[in-house]
Amino acid sequence: MNEHFAIANLGACQIDSPLNISGFVSDDDRILFNTRLSNYAQKQDSEGRLLSVEPAGPRKRIFFDPAQTKAAIVTCGGLCPGINDVIRSVTMALFYRYGVKNVLGLKYGLRGLNPAYGDDPIPLTPDYVKDITHIGGSVLSSSRGPQDVSVMVDYLQRLKINILFCVGGDGTMRAAEKLTAEIHARKARIAVVGIPKTIDNDLNLIEKSFGFDTAIAKTVEAVGSAHVEAKGAFNGIGLVKIMGRLSGYITATAALAQGDANFVLIPEVAFDLEGENGFLKALENRMRASGHAVILVAEGAGQELMKQDDLVRKTDASGNVRLHDIGLFLKNAVENYFREIKMEINVKYIEPSYLIRSVPANASDSLYCSSLGQYSVHAAMAGKTGLLVALRKDEYVHLPLSAAISGRQIDPQGNLWFRVLESTGQPAEMKN
Repeated sequence: MNEHFAIANLGACQIDSPLNISGFVSDDDRILFNTRLSNYAQKQDSEGRLLSVEPAGPRKRIFFDPAQTKAAIVTCGGLCPGINDVIRSVTMALFYRYGVKNVLGLKYGLRGLNPAYGDDPIPLTPDYVKDITHIGGSVLSSSRGPQDVSVMVDYLQRLKINILFCVGGDGTMRAAEKLTAEIHARKARIAVVGIPKTIDNDLNLIEKSFGFDTAIAKTVEAVGSAHVEAKGAFNGIGLVKIMGRLSGYITATAALAQGDANFVLIPEVAFDLEGENGFLKALENRMRASGHAVILVAEGAGQELMKQDDLVRKTDASGNVRLHDIGLFLKNAVENYFREIKMEINVKYIEPSYLIRSVPANASDSLYCSSLGQYSVHAAMAGKTGLLVALRKDEYVHLPLSAAISGRQIDPQGNLWFRVLESTGQPAEMKN
């Protein structure tokens, strides 16, 4: 067993699975962590074995007796397309594949695990969840911020919960880790399974996070509208601010999907505003040559350009640094620059972030969320805990909760960014 990706079990699995299938997965099976031969020497554990991960899927013998099992689902952090699809998938798999009839939905994120707030759980049934995939957001609602771990585990034990499914980003997975540790310290038999969520697609080790495909589809609509607006006015400029705190995956991918963008600004690639090689000069050159332009800017781009009003950056309830508004900053900078050079322009500013976050999942994300929910149920019923289910190298696998760390970024020297430069025609570097 590779210690880097070891998955904990609550105990021996002594119950025959109720699933009448032939394709059970064995814990002895492993999936290689890396597919390139050139990386094998670097990807070994302390005993020299090639790094590998545990495959997801149903086990022939399970830990929990379905008739005696009680499960709960909690959704945390910002909204994202597909949350309701995950809730539905988990509920339906528990009910119809394993015969678990006692499933609760915890309201308003982790505060739903603190009885002091008085938010009573919602009984989840196939009838309750049957139509929720047509609704955006989360039917359980959400919240940011931590709660006292001891209080939450006390509440789980009071409710006699055997399995807790946590849907959220890296902050939620860190909270789930703490819950797992407290449960282990109490020698309680409660499985904690994470389903990673981040619309920015910036989680390390994970091929794709759910909601990303839908975000691209909706962002493309905004980019198309910005293009129409830019061409519909004399010297029109369409400026679209897009989600992406630390990474520009949505912005870059939308630019490639649509093909209308002329400038893509992301957190990973710094740029200057002023100067002969700066962004504003490049935009001026574009306007003089073509008479219109479409600019996509990720919300985390250009933060170093804006005046820092305080020495200590403020954070939200989840600990995320509050960003300065690059969208409005860039709009004002563009208008001021062209006013100074006495060149008429018409800027149309579009910020579709909340429209994108709150829509229902598209077909691609719905399929993905359905799989994540089902594989999570298989893992939980087998008594696995402290893990998350993820898609990696086109395989569904089990990873420790600690693997859900945000921070994956676009490589400015990588193929994706080169494709963006080729698609937009923008300068490879806008620095003096």
